[in-house]
Amino acid sequence: MLNILTITAPIYLSIGTGYVATRSGFFSKPDMHVFGRFVLNFALPAMLFNALSQRDFQDVLHPSYLLAYTVGSLLAYAIGFATWRYGRRQDLTMSALVGMGVSCSNSGYVGYPILLQILGPVAGVGMALTVLIENLVIIPLGLALADSGESEHASWQHTVLESFKRLLKIPMLWAIVGGFVFSMMDWHLPAVIFKTVNLFAVACAGIALFVNGGSLVGMQVQGQMKAVSWIAASKLLLHPLLVGLMLWVVGPMDTTLQISGVLLASMPMMGIFPILAQRHGKESFCAAALLVTTVASFFTISALLWGMSQVPGWYLGAG
Repeated sequence: MLNILTITAPIYLSIGTGYVATRSGFFSKPDMHVFGRFVLNFALPAMLFNALSQRDFQDVLHPSYLLAYTVGSLLAYAIGFATWRYGRRQDLTMSALVGMGVSCSNSGYVGYPILLQILGPVAGVGMALTVLIENLVIIPLGLALADSGESEHASWQHTVLESFKRLLKIPMLWAIVGGFVFSMMDWHLPAVIFKTVNLFAVACAGIALFVNGGSLVGMQVQGQMKAVSWIAASKLLLHPLLVGLMLWVVGPMDTTLQISGVLLASMPMMGIFPILAQRHGKESFCAAALLVTTVASFFTISALLWGMSQVPGWYLGAG
């Protein structure tokens, strides 16, 4: 168990450092937004491009993983949505946001730093495939349903199209596309450009964790603990369970992808969850869910890593 804590403790200490630095006034909340934009627009795209472009194409395109993670996440979304919509009698918008919170992970800010310690450079492959699913399937679905709940005149086809238009402006997606193209064509960047891109890539993990901690400052949970605890439990337990089940159903695949899929699904929901909810006036509730899920994830992820370490052939450590 001590070996497991050497993996998870630095991650959450880094998150805690960001929280303390922002809470104490050393940095402000707007500073975290600036750092976050750097990670999303430069560091994370550079890391994804490097992870994909430097590997053989057959090593980065895994249809079975894409299928398993997509179906597992959609099942988690459906359960979260149905529970809120029909069990709790909530409106369509709130139910759609809950479904997204249950099924969309913080792959970049928390997931990648943990995977990097366990799998080394190969961590970027599973993470890139997961980001692709989240940005092309889960997020557009959630935003389309949330928008349709407050738009009487716009069709769901229109809201989906608008969601995809917004996603096409995200550098991460273009980095993944570029990485796939370079891998497929066996192209390589000139040495000077490669080293420049790599400088941004290596900055990703630490800054992402710091930003994640700073973004938690000011979030409140009072009066919402029961509801957000259900979301946290579903995200941290149900989502990885369903993804793991689908990885098993789809069939044999590389062990590193199995580890990537289960671990990424076990991460807390994405850090921009409250931001996506702002336009619907639900940011306070979503921020509370994010706070509780992030704190609880230290214990659930540590337990999951310990359980994985007991599986024959699943070596946890980049060496």
